[in-house]
Amino acid sequence: MNLPDYQFISAPLWLVTVLHLLTLTLHFMAMNFLLGGVIITLLSSMRKRWDDATAVKFTRLFPAATAATVTLGVAPLLFLQLVYPRQVYAAAIVSGWFWLGVIAAVIVAYYALYRASFAGQRTGRTGELALLLALAGLFYVSLVYSSVFSMAEQPGLVRDLYAKDPSGWVWNPAVDDYALRWLHMVLGALTVGGFFVGLLGQDNAVVFATGKRFFIGGMVAAAITGMVYLLSLEQHLSAFMRSPAIWALTGAIVFSLASLHFFFKKRFWLAGTTLFLSLMGMVFIRHTVRLLKLAGQFDPASWRVAPQWSPFVMFLICFVVMLAVVAWMLRMFFGAKKSAA
Repeated sequence: MNLPDYQFISAPLWLVTVLHLLTLTLHFMAMNFLLGGVIITLLSSMRKRWDDATAVKFTRLFPAATAATVTLGVAPLLFLQLVYPRQVYAAAIVSGWFWLGVIAAVIVAYYALYRASFAGQRTGRTGELALLLALAGLFYVSLVYSSVFSMAEQPGLVRDLYAKDPSGWVWNPAVDDYALRWLHMVLGALTVGGFFVGLLGQDNAVVFATGKRFFIGGMVAAAITGMVYLLSLEQHLSAFMRSPAIWALTGAIVFSLASLHFFFKKRFWLAGTTLFLSLMGMVFIRHTVRLLKLAGQFDPASWRVAPQWSPFVMFLICFVVMLAVVAWMLRMFFGAKKSAA
């Protein structure tokens, strides 16, 4: 019996890469708003920087942000699996139980955010314990993803770890390889979270000042952490400097500074657009680092291309419709805010 041949990708590599980078950037925007927003709201509430009504208002947004984060995370994960199935699957198997724990952590975090939202509407006060539980779940998911995806870039390490212990209870021991990467992501979440806090609280001087503080502080801290991480690449640094990623890094820095400028001027659409472009530059940089680490072991260009256009056309139609619906929802949301004001 001849088994089917699955050794191909169903669209040109450039198209898969573009869609992966775009959908991953959208996922990061939602995820950063969720993670950064929870941290900022929790800190502001515990330190009594905000009144209860303001904290409750932000808490009510987090369940919807969780749904957006999960939904927008499906497409980039599928595009990643399309090109790097062996690497990601093998790394996930090595840390299998931790990987499966992501499902439980997301459910717990989702429930805790709903609990905090309902408690706020009922009592008028923020459910800080529920937000702490949700934050713990979000931290767990981010650490597992950082660990597994970093391990997927080291096939030799995956092979050795599985040979030593195939139980699925193995955590990536190369902490130095992903600790800075994880910290950079968390600080980036504070940056994006600060932007959205300032956007949603633009008419409240205290809230806007909080958003501005986290926007600036998170961006500076993320830039420092990112540079340290870049320097830690060592043997890949020279190849990185010769790749298009160095121009993406330059563009990301310029767009980040532009977003700050527009944010201070309260020109939020321009600030949000430049922040999104900055984040997309960072996503492209991370994609380049993955290629450099896998160089000599795996080349995505080696895949045979056998186009299957109908699934891609269906995806693109649904993707465009989804963007239109999200744009309409945001317009209705901000329109309602203006009417209420």
